[in-house]
Amino acid sequence: MLNVPSQAFPAPGSQQRVASQGRSKVPLKQGRSLMDWIRLTRSGKDLTGQKGRLIDVTEDELKTHNKKDDCWICIRGLVYNVSPYMEYHPGGEDELMRAAGADGTDLFNEVHRWVNYESMLKECLVGRMATKPAAPKDCKEGKRVLNGMYPKSQVTDTLPREDPSSPSYDWFQTESSVTIVIYTKRKNINLASVMVDLQDDSLRAEVVINDHSYLIHIELSHEVQENFSVRVIENVGKVDVILQKRENIPWKCLGQPLEKHDSFIPKKDAGLYYRKCQLISKEDVTHDTRLFCLMLPPSTHLQVPVGHHVYLKLSVTGDFVSVSSPEGNFKLSRLQEVEDLFLLAAGTGFTPMVNVLNYSLTHMSSLRKVKLMFFNKTEDDIIWRCQLEKLAFKDKRFDIEFVLSAPSSEWNGKRGHVSPALLSEFLQRSLENSRVFLCICGPTPFTDEGIRLLHDLNFDTEEIHGFTA
Repeated sequence: MLNVPSQAFPAPGSQQRVASQGRSKVPLKQGRSLMDWIRLTRSGKDLTGQKGRLIDVTEDELKTHNKKDDCWICIRGLVYNVSPYMEYHPGGEDELMRAAGADGTDLFNEVHRWVNYESMLKECLVGRMATKPAAPKDCKEGKRVLNGMYPKSQVTDTLPREDPSSPSYDWFQTESSVTIVIYTKRKNINLASVMVDLQDDSLRAEVVINDHSYLIHIELSHEVQENFSVRVIENVGKVDVILQKRENIPWKCLGQPLEKHDSFIPKKDAGLYYRKCQLISKEDVTHDTRLFCLMLPPSTHLQVPVGHHVYLKLSVTGDFVSVSSPEGNFKLSRLQEVEDLFLLAAGTGFTPMVNVLNYSLTHMSSLRKVKLMFFNKTEDDIIWRCQLEKLAFKDKRFDIEFVLSAPSSEWNGKRGHVSPALLSEFLQRSLENSRVFLCICGPTPFTDEGIRLLHDLNFDTEEIHGFTA
């Protein structure tokens, strides 16, 4: 990171320092209150001068933006154009100019550590500081190196990559906490994209970025508490992992790298990571289907994204189940602006449809209709039949049709296997040209045949998603 100016902040005799001693703050012009600033940030005006682009800022380039009408400041690795904020700053323009064209992190922390600057200045974000390769150091040394790490020289994959689009990380600390900051350089990151496991002071933080995986894997230099928090700033693609120190002492380094640390590789090459979860309860759903309730370890952050799945490993004797990281390639972006959603499920292929169904009825404002055609062998095989029928009664946008391949003589519903006749009747749009999307899941022969029939019915590949294990 950059060298931080050493002068006091606020400066001696500044208006902000005077105010802290009981005198008035810098008077702001009319129309320059906090609410006026909030209105400006919501106006859609380009406050960065970058027309919506996020860039990597070199130290040399940062230094050139050191004037009141062109003032960039770096705070915790992120660079902001604070010129539009000059007249709204309660401490006055001179205080902001103390860090003009420089890294103002330490200056900011001395006075404003409690301020949510990320929210206050989010529309002023220019980008992040470009990183440079750094020579490995001994962890015992007092000096800090790039990313707060002192990597072992024999671990080659801990050295920063030269590709500017690759994710990177840094860290900073307070008296009681350590925050690891991951810069994904992508905007489609959310909490479900992040998995964090803390075991015996070994930290494993993985971020799924499209079809790639970025991994931070570190043996921490000091002990931390089990509880931690994860925060995602979606509009800039930044992930914060906040650890709580066991002892309020300064850390000279973050720790030592472990296997695959600081790696950015295709998700298919990353392998599955399992964590041991306690089995809390199990209950029968049908004669051959059970619902398991598992409790994650207290030092784990894991959410299963909509349309994704996990694998389980179970010991024959014992009350613990090992749960993998989520797998799948379903993207919520494919549901944007969909008006008619059709779901085709066979047997336990209904499982991914639960979250898709819940998400569509809760978050898709464009949705007019969602229909589920559920294929089973007998009535006893139907999972959550009562709940599905109640949902259809409660929400008029949802329709459910059951199809049985081996029904009893009393069955009055649809019969058979997936076929053109069944699908052509089922796949009726709410409007002639409504935007549609179709999801299908079940045994492989069912899914393959269903997708083939959907193509025969003139649905495009981009309108179809087949779930696979």
